[in-house]
Amino acid sequence: MFESERLMLIASPLMSRTPAFERAAALARAKSAALHIVAFDYVEGLAAAGLLNERALNEMRDGYLASHRQWLEQQAQLIRQSGVEVTTEVVWVMRPLDEIMAHVHEIKPSMVIKDIGHESWLTRAMFTSLDIRLLHDCPVPLHLVANVDHALPRKILAAVDPYRTEEQFGDVNDAIIKSAEKLAAQCNAQLHLLYAHDMAYIFASAGDLGLSTSLEHTLYETDQEAFDQLADRFGVPDECRHVVTGSPAKVISAFVLAEGIDVIVMGTLHRNRVDTLLGSTTEQVAHHLSGSLLALNPRLSAL
Repeated sequence: MFESERLMLIASPLMSRTPAFERAAALARAKSAALHIVAFDYVEGLAAAGLLNERALNEMRDGYLASHRQWLEQQAQLIRQSGVEVTTEVVWVMRPLDEIMAHVHEIKPSMVIKDIGHESWLTRAMFTSLDIRLLHDCPVPLHLVANVDHALPRKILAAVDPYRTEEQFGDVNDAIIKSAEKLAAQCNAQLHLLYAHDMAYIFASAGDLGLSTSLEHTLYETDQEAFDQLADRFGVPDECRHVVTGSPAKVISAFVLAEGIDVIVMGTLHRNRVDTLLGSTTEQVAHHLSGSLLALNPRLSAL
């Protein structure tokens, strides 16, 4: 038996049933979880009008918020018909990060669900997006959704890293697999385990020692053995275990497309190093996400 959960969906301000909306409704039903839907609205045109007439702004803003509340309630009622407890909320805020974090600490959801916004490389270079800020700061599992072929996931991938586990945050690999395993059980989905064996990172971490062909082969075998031991502990069948050599972000993205994976479960980072806080594998996967990502942050304690 699983403990009762509460999910928090950050809804789009555009009053449309987005991929994240469909995923949240499906997960709430599968998990028998309560669902809180909150939209953080801010319309530039209305705000600009307020520079000329504050009273007009207040009237237009209140009208917009009322329309959005009514629309959300209509959608919530459809979900309630399947037996899910649903609450809704609409908040007017220009910069939503602080408000989102306040909601997370108050509501204490077991998962935050949000559509991911894809930006150009130039925008990413100049600004840190809300999604990336949430990857860094959200203390509970963050489910970012780009697209859903199946509202209820059928294939779930746990991406792990058995290389030098003594340098990693606690039992981050175990946490990833447990979260993926639990989600797979709730959704009656197939669980896969993937390790992207990154020789470039291993070579860099070897420093002045360098890597000979024989040492490279030995390291691969050592990592393969550690990966198999990890998979054995969780009873992952051989046909669902995958070790692929290459850049982790590219390996994971290619595997997701090739195997029709619905959800990737990853840690936001594995090692407590400054150079992994920005441009991490999870960020790279998120930037090119074609399906959905469930990110666990080992740096932050769960609520």
